[in-house]
Amino acid sequence: MHAHDIMTTPVITATPDAGVLDLVKLMIDNRISAVPIIGADGRLAGLVSEGDLIRRSEIGARDYSSWWLAAIGGSISLAEDFVKTQGAKAWEIMTEDVVTIAPDTPLGKIAETLERKKIKRVPVVRDGKVVGIVSRANLLQALAAQREKLMHAPSSDDRDIRTRLMETLDGEAWADLAHMNVVVIDGVVHYWGVVRSAAQREAMRVAAENVAGVKDIVDHTHLSVTLVSV
Repeated sequence: MHAHDIMTTPVITATPDAGVLDLVKLMIDNRISAVPIIGADGRLAGLVSEGDLIRRSEIGARDYSSWWLAAIGGSISLAEDFVKTQGAKAWEIMTEDVVTIAPDTPLGKIAETLERKKIKRVPVVRDGKVVGIVSRANLLQALAAQREKLMHAPSSDDRDIRTRLMETLDGEAWADLAHMNVVVIDGVVHYWGVVRSAAQREAMRVAAENVAGVKDIVDHTHLSVTLVSV
């Protein structure tokens, strides 16, 4: 299996001019831990994570490394840190050197990247543009869905089923792809994530049933009536 088999898409993003409080609200409302920042050209410009926001001066956070940075003449680092903790816009606080993967990156390589870089999620990028995001949760979902077959490539039929189902859901106003994920294993559709109502869950089942080749549907989603879109 590869990134494009399990990634969450579309991805909730923000622009470089987005305010810090807007980013906080975006994360809380959508229950996500990071927001990719997309430039005017549509390409990935950076990433703002919970870690970036936790250091904010508004919550009284302090950088205890400052004393030794100053001791060795780290004025540039201190200046950069000041911008990170005091900046009001996404472009001022975002991490610019973002770790990314390609859509065809194998799951084993993704797991290794997350572990080696000590990160919780990684954007999936094609030609500089974000097409999805893979989190540790997505990897666990794939593991739960397939266990022993985890490293085996899904059949072309499975990929075709997922592509057609995602295209169908993307065209429906009730479908909230930003808060759910689809994994297809041996013709079985696995739904993960959050749904707003039993009606949405039923519509997802019907959508999958209408895709040729689907053998069964397993719903792992949980209901959250408080989830709101931004």
